[in-house]
Amino acid sequence: MKNDKIIPGTVLVLIGATILLHNYDVIHFHLGNFFHLWPIFFVVGGINLIFANNRSGWATALKLAVIFIGFGLIIFGNFGRRSEFFPTYTWYDDGDDSSSHGHITKVSGNSEFNTPYVANAKVATLNISGGGTVYTLNDTTSELFTASTKEFRGRYEFSHTNTDSAYTLNFKMRGNRNFKFDFNDDDDKGKDKDSIHTNSAVFKLNANPEWNINVKTGATELDFDLSKFKVRSVNLAGGAAEFNLKMGQPLVATNIIVETGMSDVTISVPATAACQIKSSTGLSSTNFDGFNKMADGTYETPGFSNAKNKMFIKMSGGMADFKVKRY
Repeated sequence: MKNDKIIPGTVLVLIGATILLHNYDVIHFHLGNFFHLWPIFFVVGGINLIFANNRSGWATALKLAVIFIGFGLIIFGNFGRRSEFFPTYTWYDDGDDSSSHGHITKVSGNSEFNTPYVANAKVATLNISGGGTVYTLNDTTSELFTASTKEFRGRYEFSHTNTDSAYTLNFKMRGNRNFKFDFNDDDDKGKDKDSIHTNSAVFKLNANPEWNINVKTGATELDFDLSKFKVRSVNLAGGAAEFNLKMGQPLVATNIIVETGMSDVTISVPATAACQIKSSTGLSSTNFDGFNKMADGTYETPGFSNAKNKMFIKMSGGMADFKVKRY
């Protein structure tokens, strides 16, 4: 084998072997380490270029040593929150306030949004769009919907419509430009979202209607505890996002669809819930603990076929980290 084939061949073999060994639970690492340590590949490429014309054994050994050290850090490194896909973004308050016709809008400050609950509200759809925000949902409200937000850049817009007993709520983040990457460091631990100037929105929902939740975002951190709600469907679509989703017992059919790029996705389902997973995950890492792999490639909880109420999860993505846990 020519020396110029050794380095790229070794890199490809190590990437493939690492992901395969992780998928089969031989080794355990956070796939986000690939993206936290991506400059290692520049170092490897640079060393390879510097010694491109050097065919000696020591030069080849040096190249291989850099590669193996880099992959050692990726596999065994423990970087805490810094290994997550979603970086903390920092915005700077420009002091501007504005409003939008037909919407409730607030810029640079704290905002409250709500829709009153009426007894005929049987089905509600919450549409969330826009990145650069930490979205949280973990509590109920006597209203149909409430949101408490903090804006440091951009603006939130909210609108709602209803037809008979079906309500549609639209929550958007707009204009969040001029942000910079600020990856989580140890110095940020213990700080609240205000102290690091991160846009945030905390939602509360009424527990009576059946809910459809659709999220379409870019770089986002989302933490939704839906265990107290009746959920028909959840659709999550994002780029470099971190999604944490906790579900309650399914309805007759509860559907969850996740489509992401380089994201970290964790879904928690009740241990007694009947659940099926279909995944098309490319180079992604998957961990479906407590599920049985079926002949058709799907994953199911024991007794799924005979259950009355079922949860269906479909996951697709590029280089993502997908986990489904039973609690």
